[in-house]
Amino acid sequence: MPAPISVVIPTLNSAAELSGSLGALMEGLAEGLIREVVISDGGSTDKTLELAEEAGAELAAGAPSRGGQLRRGCALARGEWILVLHADTLLAPGWASVVAAHIQEEEATPAYFQLRFRAKGLAPALVAGWANLRARLFGLPYGDQGLLVPRAAYVAAGGYADQPLMEDVALVRRLTSLTPLPVTALTSAARYQRDGWLRRGGRNLRTLLRYFLGADPQKLARDYQK
Repeated sequence: MPAPISVVIPTLNSAAELSGSLGALMEGLAEGLIREVVISDGGSTDKTLELAEEAGAELAAGAPSRGGQLRRGCALARGEWILVLHADTLLAPGWASVVAAHIQEEEATPAYFQLRFRAKGLAPALVAGWANLRARLFGLPYGDQGLLVPRAAYVAAGGYADQPLMEDVALVRRLTSLTPLPVTALTSAARYQRDGWLRRGGRNLRTLLRYFLGADPQKLARDYQK
């Protein structure tokens, strides 16, 4: 029987982080969980594609857009389950046994992981704590928390929308009964450290609220990059 999980990772000049993300997946290979890894690239000019080739990953290439990249990558997935991870997110040791137990449940649901930043201090803990609380209370995990979803449920929900921002929120709002898994997703803090924890956290919240109020994702993406 083929392994049950296809891993999909969107990339854009992600060589500095991709090796760590791929390395953390090795225990899933050892457990017989991972059928394939799909790298969906948006035009990298660094060594991202070389790393993907060395790892034996499938490759999907196209225009840079997080939603579009994920849609292309998931279209190649052949496993019964799809595990979506960002290139700068590492699953903590022990994740494979937790995931294996979850997908073997009779009524297994889509699931996500517990966010933690690879940074020390009060600000990283508070931002991650809010993200985990938001996911638990409102069923809104962001992409940097990872998403484990049955392929049938992914297809039934319409998959990722080809949009540059909030593609993760658009999908999880169409999924039901998301389960928080007791596994940490260790995510890069580089953007928060560059922009400031409060400033970036506040901008993320404003962007989410504007999206819920009907703002165009293309405009949100342009404003977000300013």
